[in-house]
Amino acid sequence: MNRKIDMEISQIRTSAHSCAVDFTDHVATRLREKSAENGICLIYTPHTTAGLTINEGADPNVMDDVLRTLDTIAPWRGAYKHTEGNSAAHIKAILVGGSVQVIVDSGKLVLGAWERIFLLEFDGPRTRKIFVQFLGSQA
Repeated sequence: MNRKIDMEISQIRTSAHSCAVDFTDHVATRLREKSAENGICLIYTPHTTAGLTINEGADPNVMDDVLRTLDTIAPWRGAYKHTEGNSAAHIKAILVGGSVQVIVDSGKLVLGAWERIFLLEFDGPRTRKIFVQFLGSQA
């Protein structure tokens, strides 16, 4: 058994001002390519107007509801002091967070039956960086 820390930087192009991009399969493919066996996968985005989350992916209405609710909490047009005009995106990114962790067991992501990994875009469309780091044993 070989223990290793391995990191990759990927780019995801978002298609809308506010959207959820499922990139679970991308992460799973990277783990297979790295012969990941057992450990943890850390996923991070270095952006202040985007976030990462794990949630239901079977019904796209769930992510639509999440985005719509975040729009209610932090509406795009508000009495914000930030002059760039994207304060709502910053607030949403703070609420969602910029990283997730997933256990890897026998080379597979340990997710619930309906769970998927999403990049949440709050100020797009843009190209976003995603850092995927695997810590653990490799075959």
